[in-house]
Amino acid sequence: MLRCRITKAIRSIAGPVARGTLSLASMTNKENALRIIRFDHPERVVCGIPSYWVAYRGCNHESIDNFGGDNDVPPGTVWTDIWGTLWRKELPGIMGFPQRHALPNLAADLRSYRWPDANDERICGPVYAAAKEFPRDDRFLVGSHRQPLWELACTLAGMENLMMALYAEPEAARELFHRVMDFQLGIAQHYLKVGVEMVFFTDDLGTQCGPLVGPKVMEDFLVPEYRRLFDLYKSRDVLINFHSCGRIDSVIDTLMELGISILNPVQVSANDLDLVRRKTAGRVALAGGINNVTIINGPPHAIVEEVRRRLWQLGRDGGYFCGADQHMVFPKGHLEAMMSAVETFGRYPIERFI
Repeated sequence: MLRCRITKAIRSIAGPVARGTLSLASMTNKENALRIIRFDHPERVVCGIPSYWVAYRGCNHESIDNFGGDNDVPPGTVWTDIWGTLWRKELPGIMGFPQRHALPNLAADLRSYRWPDANDERICGPVYAAAKEFPRDDRFLVGSHRQPLWELACTLAGMENLMMALYAEPEAARELFHRVMDFQLGIAQHYLKVGVEMVFFTDDLGTQCGPLVGPKVMEDFLVPEYRRLFDLYKSRDVLINFHSCGRIDSVIDTLMELGISILNPVQVSANDLDLVRRKTAGRVALAGGINNVTIINGPPHAIVEEVRRRLWQLGRDGGYFCGADQHMVFPKGHLEAMMSAVETFGRYPIERFI
């Protein structure tokens, strides 16, 4: 019954494309994704990048003994991650929130802080264990750098404390960023040893209305550290998929200069999508672009219409993976409506829809 309603929603606004018979895919998923990224005549738009993930222990806020983090722990669970930050999980299906920072008095605390070791078998071992199970199929082997710099520094020091340190204790802030990136570079060596083809960075640099930090802070504090890691991966031809929520048009040029391959999730409510596409056209692929509010609220025909609009707006010349602009718990039928619409209307050439 649910699938029937979705099919009717698609057909009601489709026209000949949906009513005809779609040709079978001739490209593999991986080849098609590479062509999307390169703006090189892909066969179809898809909802996501075919990926097999590896991650170090602590990447998702776990403790050194793999407790807490994104594991299935009940609300009320409290744990300490590999960095010494205390977390508490409040809601099922939602990541926890920091309760006590490891470096609240940044300059003083840095003197005695014991940094986690990227070569600690407890931390890097899961990378090799997961890579060993990779079936070498039609997917990218992807290494995760979740919250690699800005967000991790905020978690360690506290965002308010870090914001003040940028001006009151800039050398302490520089040391924090540098040491955090030293760790990420250590993890990168393990990812490269197992042969990752893509890395996924999540560092939220935007608010709903604008960037979290101004251009001077970005250039003076963050860009030199990002460059250390990005240059390493670029030298090994590893694709860089960079995630930032919020309004990020002010940092897109910087991220492109640093060498990212994909930008996600292109948050609809915070960005001028036409501007983002103009900036990135032919240079950086986009992923996301479907308003999570539309997916949550529906109805299916509204989701189908938004998918068609974004396919034309963001993907008619390649360079687009169509999906939600935030990862949330969506109604199953609404998620299916989005995926079905992408499959139906995402074949090239994309049909115009305004």
